[in-house]
Amino acid sequence: MSEAYRIVYRGGTGEIIEKKSRFIATVIPITSEEEALSFIEQMKKQYWDASHNCSAYTLGMRHETARCSDDGEPQKTAGRPMLDVLLAEDVHNVCVVVTRYFGGTLLGTGGLVRAYQAATKAGLTASTVTEKRYGIPVTVVTDYNSIGKLQYIVAQMELFTQDTLYTDIVTCTVLTTPDTRGAFIKKVTEATSGKAEITEQDPVWFCMIDNSPVFFSE
Repeated sequence: MSEAYRIVYRGGTGEIIEKKSRFIATVIPITSEEEALSFIEQMKKQYWDASHNCSAYTLGMRHETARCSDDGEPQKTAGRPMLDVLLAEDVHNVCVVVTRYFGGTLLGTGGLVRAYQAATKAGLTASTVTEKRYGIPVTVVTDYNSIGKLQYIVAQMELFTQDTLYTDIVTCTVLTTPDTRGAFIKKVTEATSGKAEITEQDPVWFCMIDNSPVFFSE
């Protein structure tokens, strides 16, 4: 299983102008092909008066499902170049529709490819692209004498404390990853002379937004 992959957490809209033609890229995160198709139809209705509404989307941790449409533009001048951007940026579970309003000047095959790719990149730039990661929450139960050492380890390893409960003891849950879990447990064990009670919780998928984790159901 892959431990991390890039996703669009929050979609956005970017626009470029090429020889008076407007190219408007709208990007959203998706979880299914049906969601992608519904979004594409929605964009076609919203921009019903546009010359073209070209699209591309990719689903799966290994891009298992990848589709694109030129929507009337010359073959392989719009949808495929858009999809190539998504694959090159290695962004998963994302759909982009590039709406074109024709400006009266033909761009040629190469010009169309460059314009649709540039618009797609503008859409991604306007979106929140982040890394979806596999996390392992680790709960540490210790006494008050060790809490300072635990907090130092968390800060040193740049980990995130999910929850801390103060009673007659301290119960702290720290979000680790497959790369940091072993080192964290080792450091805590050494710092507390093996007195801390350490347990791993059920794994989670998460991403970091504004320096805080956002969790996913799958």
